[in-house]
Amino acid sequence: EDLDLDESVISSGKEIIKKAEKKTNEIIELYNKGEFERIPGKTEEESREIRILHVLNEVRTKIGEIVKKEFPKDNPVSSMINSGGGGNILNITQMACCVGQQALWGKRIDVGYDKRTLSFFKKRDLSPISRGFIASSFIKGLRPDEFFFGAITGRDSLMDTALRTPKSGYLYRRLANALQDLKAEYDGTIRDSNNSIIQYKYGDDGIDISQLHTNGKLNPGEAIGIITAQSFGEPSTQMALNVFHFAGVAEMQITMGLPRLIEIFDARKKPSSPKMEIYLSKEHNNEKDAKILAEKIKEVTLKEIASEINLNFSDKNIEIKIDKKGLKQTHISIKRVVEKLNDLGFNAKEKSDSIILNASEFSFKEIYQLKEKLKKTIISGIKDVKQVLIIKKERDFVIITLGSNLKKIIELKEVNKDKLISNDLHEVAEVFGIEAARQLIINEIYDVINTQGLNIDIRHLKLVADVMTNTGKVKGVTRMGIIAQKSSILARATFETPEKQFVN
Repeated sequence: EDLDLDESVISSGKEIIKKAEKKTNEIIELYNKGEFERIPGKTEEESREIRILHVLNEVRTKIGEIVKKEFPKDNPVSSMINSGGGGNILNITQMACCVGQQALWGKRIDVGYDKRTLSFFKKRDLSPISRGFIASSFIKGLRPDEFFFGAITGRDSLMDTALRTPKSGYLYRRLANALQDLKAEYDGTIRDSNNSIIQYKYGDDGIDISQLHTNGKLNPGEAIGIITAQSFGEPSTQMALNVFHFAGVAEMQITMGLPRLIEIFDARKKPSSPKMEIYLSKEHNNEKDAKILAEKIKEVTLKEIASEINLNFSDKNIEIKIDKKGLKQTHISIKRVVEKLNDLGFNAKEKSDSIILNASEFSFKEIYQLKEKLKKTIISGIKDVKQVLIIKKERDFVIITLGSNLKKIIELKEVNKDKLISNDLHEVAEVFGIEAARQLIINEIYDVINTQGLNIDIRHLKLVADVMTNTGKVKGVTRMGIIAQKSSILARATFETPEKQFVN
């Protein structure tokens, strides 16, 4: 009864689904005609799937917005959601309108039979319905094929839950050990057991989070470290367990969530998906220049512009056939490629649509190794910038890159150096200094928490960031990082590797 939505809402929901299906068919038609615009750094198939997934994921969000607007305020379910008692608009959308696209491992569902997901779809069918889009609602009930796709993503998130619970427990144990000796002193500072000052004023304003409503100050002697550890530990368990409610919703998959949080606290040398946000200087802040710069900085290896690489053992040379389409995308000529290879110490010559490499002084085994080395040779762009994506943020065109290389990017005249940022803590500390790294830790943790829909007070984030950076280097919440700095041998020994603490 409570979830029987107005007919107008349900029909506008159906309208949104129709539009999305039409848009998907347009993408597939463009792809089949070969007129489809590739996303830089992705194949045509990957680009097609990313675009389709984007269109279909929007369906649930758009219907959700209508439901949110039209859902009666006097409905008992409304007061349950608004008070935070349980449930959210997504649950209502899925129950009453449309369950939406099921996503497995960040893609549409494509496992199953040969060239199709289930045996009653045609081979090579790319339509939404054959790749896990559930148009029915839970109240009306799912068709058998829809139910099957729902079960696939449901099982995946059950696995997820089981595997991630211990991870979040270990994160809490490490935080509690690293922060256990932090307390508020009578002079308003936060110090550790070595009497090192971590913060001059707790959270920049000295206010106790449990007394925000009265602006009460933090009491001296408060074990603020443990409170901070618990404030992260509790929601991070939620982060791991909440996934099931959103089984198959790509925007809510946890890869952004808990694993990224652990990565930040570990202060890993390299993040698993390093990325940069490159803002452009005033005169270059337009779509055309953004596109040119994006294609200019993307790392291009020889493998990407070669259609095949052949070894000729009788003449002892290597022939690289050039793929015209790939070369056009990178904005360089064959001549330039040959020059680049010669600069790198290869003996290369241009020959119509291919490049011949002289390998007369190499043995057969070395020629094989040379071929593998050639594939990875960078011929244009900036090292480590694997993929580029241009997005518009309000008035700015921003280039998002997969892979990070601040030192090289900062030298480019098109780049706005004041806004350039990477998510690699150590690189930011090295290029921009430790204060920038501290702010990055705060921003990155905030992003993770925010996308997961959790709420942790900013003062906790500041304290953790200060503890991780107070020596002037970025240190992780690990036995090699912060915990190694503890003066008490018992504090170190009760955490991990006790024998190393006692036996020198």
